[in-house]
Amino acid sequence: MKKKVPYKVGKWLPSDQEFFDDWMKSVIERCEKEEENHLYPPVHALKELIEGDRELFRLFQLMFDEVPEKYKETPDKHPQVRDYHHMLKLINHIIHRPPEFNTTGLVGCPINAVLDWPMATKAGYVAFMNHRVNDKIRDILNYWGKYLMSADSAKILNTKSNGWLNPLALESMCKAAYGSNFLDIFKARSNDINNHYGFTSWDDFFTREFKEGIRPVEAPDNDDVIANACESAPYRIARDLPLRAKYWMKGQPYSIQDLLHNDLLTQEFVGGTLYQAFLSALSYHRWHSPVSGTIVKAYNVYGTYYSEDLYEGFWDNEQVDPAAPDTSQAYITEVASRAIIFIKADNPKIGLMAFVAVGMAEVSSNEITVKIGQHVNKGDQLGMFHFGGSTHCLLFRPGVNVEFDLRGQTPGLDTHNIKINERIAVVK
Repeated sequence: MKKKVPYKVGKWLPSDQEFFDDWMKSVIERCEKEEENHLYPPVHALKELIEGDRELFRLFQLMFDEVPEKYKETPDKHPQVRDYHHMLKLINHIIHRPPEFNTTGLVGCPINAVLDWPMATKAGYVAFMNHRVNDKIRDILNYWGKYLMSADSAKILNTKSNGWLNPLALESMCKAAYGSNFLDIFKARSNDINNHYGFTSWDDFFTREFKEGIRPVEAPDNDDVIANACESAPYRIARDLPLRAKYWMKGQPYSIQDLLHNDLLTQEFVGGTLYQAFLSALSYHRWHSPVSGTIVKAYNVYGTYYSEDLYEGFWDNEQVDPAAPDTSQAYITEVASRAIIFIKADNPKIGLMAFVAVGMAEVSSNEITVKIGQHVNKGDQLGMFHFGGSTHCLLFRPGVNVEFDLRGQTPGLDTHNIKINERIAVVK
């Protein structure tokens, strides 16, 4: 058995190219053996859009032509995704199967894996920013999402080597949750592993809840203490936030106007502070309120799904950052599908703040479970990611003196999870 390797894309794809190539090879081989030749309705609709628009047709051809030759074949000369026809066939193959646990490197975003190189090209950058393309991709993800909520998707909740209840998978999830026994950590409807522990679908399993008392709220009666909103690893802290910035630049400054979708409350946060952290595929995927307060606004913004910062891709036609979707996390806060929740904290030293859940790639189904006018206590649920985890932001207005406690970590891609509901910051 190969050793586990570090991950990219928020720890959803293996960063070791050999592991990645092995997985891609197995998917391509299975897809080629598949007897079904028809495309499912949403995939067929994307094909019709590409072939019915001269500009998009050219872009979807160019994005594969622009991949440098050295990236078009694996070291054993096995081809990667060849063209948009091959891309559509692979996506079609993926969306009627549940994601597998892979001992050679977790691939939690298989469609992202298929698009890994073409989305890093200049043509891919333009194509995946197109709103009509994103409308069709959203239809594909919604189609897959319905399958992942079906009973058939629970078949991958087994003890086989690629099943999510095999010993290594359970050990990995327990380790990510700082525990040792799955049933001691998470709520389950059954103790019978052969009955999927009572989980009725893939989505039911991936949105699983912690058992009562596993994640107590730290300092519940102290409104100066801000709780961690997601089981997540610190990615970046930014202060003196600008209203707008060129979010496609290398280095990715935050653009508050774009992040908050030009909401009327945007001006409240100019000059303020932002904290961003990411979830892994093995993490808990629900969002909890970082403060006690009243929900002022809560809504979804539909954006891109497979857009990454142009300068993290093949911007010089030869070199590519293999962790581009990872290092594009600040960029996608301004363009990706996301849920925006404004909370007026009970603590006047905090006042209005914002929580933003950002979908990365497949992980773009953001469900808000609170309503405008509702009062929430610190640690109450705000919503959840379906099909796993992603990245999220907390925004504070200027003048709010936030002192972060990251457990000795420097924000970045090599950090580890801080438990949800634990102290993440204190307002002075």
